Amino acid sequence: MIFRQYQLSCLSLFSYLIGDEGTGRAVVVDPQRDVSGYLADAQAFGLTIERVIETHFHADFLSGHLELAAATGAAVSYGSAAQTDFPIEPLANGERLSLGDVVLEIRHTPGHTPESISIVVWEHAEDDEPWGVLTGDTMFIGDVGRPDLLSSAGWTADDLAGRLYHSLRDQLLTLPDATRVYPAHGAGSACGKAMSDAVTSTIGEQRHTNYALRPMAEDEFVAVVTEGQSVAPPYFAFAADANRHDHQLLDDSEAPQLVTLDGALELVDAGGVLLDARPPAEFASGHVRGAINVGLEGRFAEYAGDVIHPDQPIVVVADGGRGTEARVRLARIGFDRVAGELEDVERVLLDRPDLAERSRRLAATEVGEWRASDGGLQLVDIRNPGEYEEGVIEGAARIPLPQLLDRMDELDPLAPTVVYCASGHRSSVGASLLRSHGFASVADLQGGFEAWRAASLPVVVPAAPGPAVESGS
Repeated sequence: MIFRQYQLSCLSLFSYLIGDEGTGRAVVVDPQRDVSGYLADAQAFGLTIERVIETHFHADFLSGHLELAAATGAAVSYGSAAQTDFPIEPLANGERLSLGDVVLEIRHTPGHTPESISIVVWEHAEDDEPWGVLTGDTMFIGDVGRPDLLSSAGWTADDLAGRLYHSLRDQLLTLPDATRVYPAHGAGSACGKAMSDAVTSTIGEQRHTNYALRPMAEDEFVAVVTEGQSVAPPYFAFAADANRHDHQLLDDSEAPQLVTLDGALELVDAGGVLLDARPPAEFASGHVRGAINVGLEGRFAEYAGDVIHPDQPIVVVADGGRGTEARVRLARIGFDRVAGELEDVERVLLDRPDLAERSRRLAATEVGEWRASDGGLQLVDIRNPGEYEEGVIEGAARIPLPQLLDRMDELDPLAPTVVYCASGHRSSVGASLLRSHGFASVADLQGGFEAWRAASLPVVVPAAPGPAVESGS
């Protein structure tokens, strides 16, 4: 058997290539949208990709099933509960797919979504026990899939959590303890709340260490898995719907068209956005007025999806010819309207100083002194609710970054404002978003809440329920 796990860290995504060495037949499971890596590996291993299997309709990325099907002629398969507007070969519960000696067994495991499946891998058809299981978003390492993403589609979190409870216990925990576990996501994904940074585990290990798999009644399980989830990025509903439909294919080698400053400004005036993908420090030293800063380092596509609408034309600014990388990473979440790249922004700023702007990044002590001397200072905490357990700065407005675009009317655009997150990366995103919408004076806290605590400045720990309790300085 040929088994290859792919890790896309910027989206916390795992995907898989499984092939039979004897026959050369292979499948790809839960592929990312830029598929050249799977094609290259299949060629290197002498494999023919004959099927793409999706464990469910993904919400956090646009999958590469259509790209792989176009490149290889492979069939596309989901569980039989899935409905799409492109041809698929649905997979029934208990169905076995033979690649030769290697056999894949389909188990329906609804809960994260109604159509979710898991794939049990048998290295040899005659083996007494399976080799492993691909659990999709049903089971993660240390966690299980969140059941609350489909409230707008007529499903309640409690209903799906109940189905998840039975899927885990009737379909996955019935596998032998030695069965290897390979999930679709790892630490950092918004599809769960407590994922490990491990890339694989076993059923036995998860049975003993996964908080959601300890013995409990169904109602207790529902309460445990529905509480404390992060705010889902707003693009999730868009991506989940796009994965059901036919759409344009991605060429991951195509560079964005170069545009002039005047062309970029015309697009912005028409409702587009100038997305500056340089690191926050470079952005702060000089950028085109009105640009939004989402650095390519880290979770670029996810944070861009927090602050940009999918239908907005995008002009990217990137250092070192990284415009193609920015375009591909945006395409991974279905944001295909990259209208161009503004090249050599430093030269642009020299030529047009009237459009150049710097942004303020303040040390924790500076913010503390400003806050003490100015009662009108507006603080905005853009972390997720689960992060508040570490404490908050007293009086800060708590608006998670995925909600900031829709909730900025809760803030005073004329008040001096400081935005903070946990460590200082998201704060540049949030601060630039506010400035792009006309907020007069916005800075962000360098190092975020971690720097604030390290400077021994006062924090309060929110009580549940009741008022916040001061933890000292």
